Amino acid sequence: MRRTALLACLLAFPVISFPAAAASSTTEAPRGEIQKHSFDAGAVFPGTTRDYWVYVPRQYDPAKPACLFVCQDGVQYDAPRVFDELIEREEIPVLIGVFVTPGRVKATSDEALDRFNRSFEYDGLGDGYARFLIDELLPAVETLKTEDGRPIRLSRDPNDRAIAGSSSGAVCAFTAAWERPDSFRRVFSAVGTYVGLRGANEYPTLIRKYEPKPLRVFLEDGSNDLNIYGGDWWMANQEMERALTFAGYEVAHAWGDGPHSSKHATEIFADAMRWLWRDHPEPIQAGNGSQQLQEILIPGEGWEEVARDVAAEALGDARGNGIARHDGVRFTVRPGAGANSASDRVIEARGPQGSPVVSDAGIREVAAMALSPDQTLLYVADRASRWVYGFQIQPDLTLRYGQKFHHLHVDDDARDAGTTGMVVDRDGRLYVATRMGIQICDQAGRVVAIVPAPGGPAVGVAFGGSDFDLLYVATRDAAYRRRVKPRGSSPLDAPRKPAAPKL
Repeated sequence: MRRTALLACLLAFPVISFPAAAASSTTEAPRGEIQKHSFDAGAVFPGTTRDYWVYVPRQYDPAKPACLFVCQDGVQYDAPRVFDELIEREEIPVLIGVFVTPGRVKATSDEALDRFNRSFEYDGLGDGYARFLIDELLPAVETLKTEDGRPIRLSRDPNDRAIAGSSSGAVCAFTAAWERPDSFRRVFSAVGTYVGLRGANEYPTLIRKYEPKPLRVFLEDGSNDLNIYGGDWWMANQEMERALTFAGYEVAHAWGDGPHSSKHATEIFADAMRWLWRDHPEPIQAGNGSQQLQEILIPGEGWEEVARDVAAEALGDARGNGIARHDGVRFTVRPGAGANSASDRVIEARGPQGSPVVSDAGIREVAAMALSPDQTLLYVADRASRWVYGFQIQPDLTLRYGQKFHHLHVDDDARDAGTTGMVVDRDGRLYVATRMGIQICDQAGRVVAIVPAPGGPAVGVAFGGSDFDLLYVATRDAAYRRRVKPRGSSPLDAPRKPAAPKL
């Protein structure tokens, strides 16, 4: 297999060509110890059992918690030997390696087959596997001792933690860091399965839309990788590299011409580790993201927790069950009546005078509502789906021409987006509080940016402040705000016609 140069593709990062791994010196590097254990006490993946190995270098001193390297599918890439040499040369920090196999549920008899959990644990999106590592396996590792009685202590600093894997294990490693950058920030991905098995094909799109996370990612693949029912591995890995570069991540890659194997990854592993750990302990920084994110977010302005009374005043009705219109008309949701109703919830428009006007939007579970800046469109979120409907408000206040207009992203294990609140800015963007955070849609109904809420799913969103440039978000446990570039649109404002969307 032809050995390729390794490319670092990040904004001002130059193309990097690494030297070949140095030959073994006349003095052999001191060998670390490797212990083998089993784990079957987890609650995240109940009933599973698995083996894991723990590598501890001779240079490890329990007085200082060690950096961490977690690898899926057990020991790979000749990693212990590579670590021995790189640690001895001080080219990477002292680290402890944890190499873990996927779980299996043992069959109840010899006549039955075990349930193999590899694809379920590795290919699936969401934070399940990260929770297994952080809450279950790594605490078990820290109960162990070395052969000479030293306790194992792992650094909690995410900047000190790397995670790796090949094929589905690579998706697993990336997902763990993507979901929990508070625990892992360095990723080594070999022949990654970023294809349509359990949703990993969504990553290139999500990477481009999400507010960037502080991750450093090394990708490896070969042009003769798999091309089967789930997708084209070679093209998918290139798409990942382009998405990460587009979004401003620190990313490097090694492209070869090999098949779906770990051979090339093993050949370049030492160089990849040098790149992943270069300049440690300097923290990994997040990029600025897409143009759409840069039009919304202010560099250096992050979320800050706010007092509950301030948040309540800004957020008002966090679930958006009622909104006011500038001329005193208020749209609210109330139960429908009788068999003539297409849903069990209808929308009522009530002004200072006259009888209320009722429109049956045909939405069974109305989660939230918001008005367009020109106050001619009513956006209505369906709690039971991924959709936000758009309706035109008629002069008599009835709603017409309803469409499934805004298409939201949905968590891998959810049937709906979990929408609980909405607000618009003066430029016509719609900000939707969902499980995935604040999904920001353009006027054409497309999610162009996703800003995660700190501390969990977003359950409310609003604009506030004297200039209406503070974006507030409520989670289950707290409320936060951050200053942004756009200004919110209030139903109390005079109607404002925004610029037409770029189609």
